[in-house]
Amino acid sequence: MSPSNVVASCVSLKGSRVKKCPASLAAALCLGAALPLTPALAQQRPELRAVAEAALAGNPAVSAKLHAFRAAADAVDAARGALGPRLDLTGDVGRERATYAGALPAATLDRNGLGLQLTQVLWDGLGSRRDMQRAGHERLARYFELVDTTEQVALEAVRALYDVQRFRRLVDLAQDSVAQHRQAAEKIESRVKAGVGRGVDLEQANARVALAESNLATERANLHDVSARYQRLVGAPPPAGEAVPPALLDQELPPGAEQALQLGLARSPSIQAAVEGVRAARAAMRTQSAGLQPRVELRLRTGAGRNYNGLEDRRSDSAAEVVLNWNLFDGGADRARVSQRANVLGQAMDQRDQACRDLRQTLSIAYNDTGRLGEQLTLLQRNTVAIERARDAYRQQFDIGQRSLLDLLNAENEVYTARRAYANAEHDLALAYARTHAAMNRLGTTLGIARTDQVADEAAGWAAGDDAPGRCPVAVAELTTTDRAALDARAEAMSRSAPAPR
Repeated sequence: MSPSNVVASCVSLKGSRVKKCPASLAAALCLGAALPLTPALAQQRPELRAVAEAALAGNPAVSAKLHAFRAAADAVDAARGALGPRLDLTGDVGRERATYAGALPAATLDRNGLGLQLTQVLWDGLGSRRDMQRAGHERLARYFELVDTTEQVALEAVRALYDVQRFRRLVDLAQDSVAQHRQAAEKIESRVKAGVGRGVDLEQANARVALAESNLATERANLHDVSARYQRLVGAPPPAGEAVPPALLDQELPPGAEQALQLGLARSPSIQAAVEGVRAARAAMRTQSAGLQPRVELRLRTGAGRNYNGLEDRRSDSAAEVVLNWNLFDGGADRARVSQRANVLGQAMDQRDQACRDLRQTLSIAYNDTGRLGEQLTLLQRNTVAIERARDAYRQQFDIGQRSLLDLLNAENEVYTARRAYANAEHDLALAYARTHAAMNRLGTTLGIARTDQVADEAAGWAAGDDAPGRCPVAVAELTTTDRAALDARAEAMSRSAPAPR
């Protein structure tokens, strides 16, 4: 099963239908897989899949969550053991001296014995069953935490690759900027030597060259830092290569923000883990309540030995009995523990709602960024093309003396700034798509990463039911759009009100 194939549905763990989900988020949690989750991009984006798989293979955070899940599975087996019989073997060897009132003389006995006792709990207020349910919910919570960690590690690996590609591109742009400024400085130097240029122009050109080289040094340092981060996440340095455009995971996204939010909240492993935390806390409270009820046990015992159980000449003893034990007062400790567990349950509910709100914010921002950056990228491309044309025109005009050196140098800086802004927006857009997929718990599926069957089908048929977050409505934040017609009318009005040129 892929890391993202944990699908919420309205089917209980036993396969039967649960109650009808209430409105808002509970309805979203019953949607299940609203969109196909085929790894269509896996073949087109092999570099993203490779880096994510490498990160998941040796990441300590993933291994820690896997061990936590396995430990929780062992805890389920341990809790289940309380429902079965208990068999104890006892043995003793010793000397016993007893004194009696009256005329009976003191007696000293050498004794030994070997006994076997079978104990079966008949009633404990359903404490053992509740504890087994608690352990089961904690196991599912650890499973969902494992799924969430794999998604986040895959996202961080993709982010690390994008950052390496980003700063390789920025280093190339900075190098080109240095070359352009050096070319301009060489032209000025040749003019100064020929006596047709001013020395101050040469100083100004050299100052811009130094600034361009400083920018290059900064970009190289940034590339080193992101490469070190890549190595920490993936386990190996990034492969050598030229700067390439980022691979866009721009397919298989919901058509609108509301659909993305519904799907993300329905499939979020962080919310699912929090829901299981609520169920585990409720089961723990019920387990503690069982301590207020009587405990009934069936005991079968038998034993044999010399002077067995301290009775002279006794050789064996067998018994079958039903034992009742009911603690009537313990200073109010049991009731205080029940109240404590009730408060822990309230805390778990608050954490569940907080996890839902956090995911709602993360997904809303990521999905909005995909649209905003897409529009911004188009505008930045137009800006870059226009500035490059202006720079080329400035060069020609500078050569014939119609433009100053400052105009040319400023144009070179504007070209560098525009190209840099475009490169950053391009990589930010690629990252926004990856963030959106990760928030919807489908980045691993999109990349085509397969999980081993060690934890497969743990959440088959999972449903939030009445435990869905109650303070996290499925609502899309209102977005402010640009009214271009109003802006055009405003610009026209400003033009009419401006004084006429003299």
